[in-house]
Amino acid sequence: MLPAAVRPQIGLAYLLARTTDTIADTEIVPVLQRLEALHALRERILGRCAQPLDFGELVRHQGAPAERALLEQVETSVNALRDLSAADIQLIRAVLETIISGQELDLKRFARLESTLQRAADKPKLEPQPQPIIALQNDAELDDYTYRVAGCVGEFWTRMCRAHLFPDAPLDDAVLLTNGVRFGKGLQLVNILRDLPRDLRQGRCYIPLDRLTAERLTPADLLEPNKESRFRPLYVTYLK
Repeated sequence: MLPAAVRPQIGLAYLLARTTDTIADTEIVPVLQRLEALHALRERILGRCAQPLDFGELVRHQGAPAERALLEQVETSVNALRDLSAADIQLIRAVLETIISGQELDLKRFARLESTLQRAADKPKLEPQPQPIIALQNDAELDDYTYRVAGCVGEFWTRMCRAHLFPDAPLDDAVLLTNGVRFGKGLQLVNILRDLPRDLRQGRCYIPLDRLTAERLTPADLLEPNKESRFRPLYVTYLK
């Protein structure tokens, strides 16, 4: 679907981002191990380390063949950077560094949730315990998260397309980049609203706590059908 002039660069950036996403989402593997794997991959992408990557432990926990292939062929993906220009490599490295920082932040933010669940699993099952839910604190945290995992991608696409598809066009680059970032963050906010029920059941709430508190709601309330009418105006605000 992409124009030929940007297909290799954006395709490779996407492939590497999907690889980091696979690492971050392998929930059966402890958080610390996933963070170490993300750090190792980031260092390889940024050219700071030449040590070949081996994600054999993570590969064993992948149910989907495509996810296994991403991790098994990670060195092929990283080495493909050599085929690009220095300017394109710099753009890809910048966006991947930001994306990985967002994935790391997310893992660290919810790491204590995993610890809580593990402690609960180790205790005798006397009676069902409510699922703990960790929420972002405010809109600043939400904005930062959506930029790291998606807004930066809009920025990357804009810079890459500007350089290769219309380098001499008389355009306002500041407006282009601002809109590219907003578009990326908007797409991520759509994902957050769409995935809200699943995330809540997994103990994650990306709707900021201070906004919920202002509506006399808690993250756990969002799982209660009878609280939907109270949450709906806030939901619509984010949707708009």
